[in-house]
Amino acid sequence: MDMIFSCPSCKQQLEAETSMAGNEIACPSCGATMVIPEPNVQNIRADPISASAGAKEEHHFSVPVHDKPTEALIKKTSPPLEVAARADGEKRLRVKCIRRTDCVEVGHDRFDEIVSDLLEKIGEKNIVSITPISYTHVDLGSRQLMTDFGVMLVYKG
Repeated sequence: MDMIFSCPSCKQQLEAETSMAGNEIACPSCGATMVIPEPNVQNIRADPISASAGAKEEHHFSVPVHDKPTEALIKKTSPPLEVAARADGEKRLRVKCIRRTDCVEVGHDRFDEIVSDLLEKIGEKNIVSITPISYTHVDLGSRQLMTDFGVMLVYKG
């Protein structure tokens, strides 16, 4: 049960469990050392839920029994594609888009290098298609709409 009391120095209203009565604490507001007072009728905080008529009402619930398994109400999410591919050992189609703006580092355009590395990693026999793409984005420096390019790779992996 909780009780409410005030700091003798700054009059800040505080709350503590009745079991903490007699303990010495520092006021969180002013830092003054004080002893938590003993509980009495004036400082006990009544719990409105336990005092309500609903809390005193007795309920008897029964658990439903079914002859067969019930349907799942929450569907389990599918594993990420990389995990699913490793699990069955079967290669599935994958798509990877590489934008040129994501390949520019400190003024150096590494687009060709990054695409070449990915193609080498995938392997020529697993590549299904390579499609050029163009897209627009807002340049953060100039705040203008810019058009740029990239590639979309479809591969088995």
